[in-house]
Amino acid sequence: MNAMIPPPARQPAPPMQLSETGLDTTFARDLLIKTIFRMSLQTPTEMAKACSVVPPIVETLIDICRTENLIETLGNRGASTAAELRYQLTDSGRARALDALAQSEYYGTFPVPLEMFEAQSRQQSIGEVAIRREKLEDASSHLVMPEGLLAKLGPAVNSGRSILFYGPPGNGKSVLSEAIRDALGDAVFIPRTLVAFGQTIGLFDPIVHQVVETADHDPSGLRARPPYDPRYVLCRRPSVITGGELTLDMLDLGYNPTSRTYQAPLQLKATGGVFIVDDLGRQRESAQALMNRWIVPIEQRYDLLSLQSGQKFTVPFDTLVIFSTNFQPTELFDGAALRRIYYKIKIDRPNQSDFLKMFVLISRKFGIEPKEEVIAHLLNNLYPTPNGPFAAYHAPFLMSQMTSICDYEGIERQMSVPLVERAWSNLYVDADDSAAKGTG
Repeated sequence: MNAMIPPPARQPAPPMQLSETGLDTTFARDLLIKTIFRMSLQTPTEMAKACSVVPPIVETLIDICRTENLIETLGNRGASTAAELRYQLTDSGRARALDALAQSEYYGTFPVPLEMFEAQSRQQSIGEVAIRREKLEDASSHLVMPEGLLAKLGPAVNSGRSILFYGPPGNGKSVLSEAIRDALGDAVFIPRTLVAFGQTIGLFDPIVHQVVETADHDPSGLRARPPYDPRYVLCRRPSVITGGELTLDMLDLGYNPTSRTYQAPLQLKATGGVFIVDDLGRQRESAQALMNRWIVPIEQRYDLLSLQSGQKFTVPFDTLVIFSTNFQPTELFDGAALRRIYYKIKIDRPNQSDFLKMFVLISRKFGIEPKEEVIAHLLNNLYPTPNGPFAAYHAPFLMSQMTSICDYEGIERQMSVPLVERAWSNLYVDADDSAAKGTG
């Protein structure tokens, strides 16, 4: 485990008996049979590893299956007296596996019941994370931020409630959102799969969840006790980032009619972490419609989801929601919606002093020493006035352009007046210069 990312104070206890998994016996039995059938497993250790439980739980289910003539013994593997017994499905077992697969193709890791997931979520809630100023400063050290911004940002993050970043484009709203995620700094336990009303819901997503374990627990002994419930994965606090592609149906359970399984919606995958809605106002649905979907979860801290059968159930909404937009908030929301966003923070254009700090910082990150004549040319000849208007993205954009030109022409990376002029020509489209220059 990465020592720099501590786990929550309370780990999910590993179930040592079938009753401790929280699963119905018939459900667990059918899941084991499907797993044996699909993966051609023979020993309890192999089955336990595939199902993410300890071998004694598998042995209990094997005994049930043998009683019901679903599994038969093949004998020991190898001549050693310590060798494990091997098993295979009987004809009745294979028929039962096929019947169970017709109802749901899911097999493998035993899912975590919702009530267990809710209890673990309370133990590792985002609302319990207290970020100190120094941690937020460290996570945003690569940024140049206006005076007083961190004083507003810190309490907003510590609240665990909703935040709205607004202001002109290209000034670091998205990057700042990601810095908040990095400042959280600890880890949470994420179930691989959930179960609700007998239906499996995939939750762990390798795109969203960054694993911090160094190795999986190996239940090599029949009475081995893992450090925590192996149905969970230890991950950094998750971060889900979505933008203009966000639609309302992405906030509902996804159903696969072929496998007859569900996938968790984005906000559920972000449990214990950060959900960033970038470019708010550029989605197909209106920002007001999206906000209406969020009102109950944000205020009540739970969300309501529905299965294909129409059955509804609640799940924890333990997520720091960050909205980021280039539009005026009053253009997107009515007064009632704005009241429900707890913190509204404007990320404005940098002033000249902050822009110069950015330019020097970025140029050195590119390995290029800044030159006074280039900066003076920018301020006096390229920007409409020496006071801009500037945007936070200008410095990295110009430096990237200049280094690309140098690499293409086979010269040492550097900055010069001709290079910055060529870079500037790509900053804007070919339009009325008086209207286009500096608008960001």
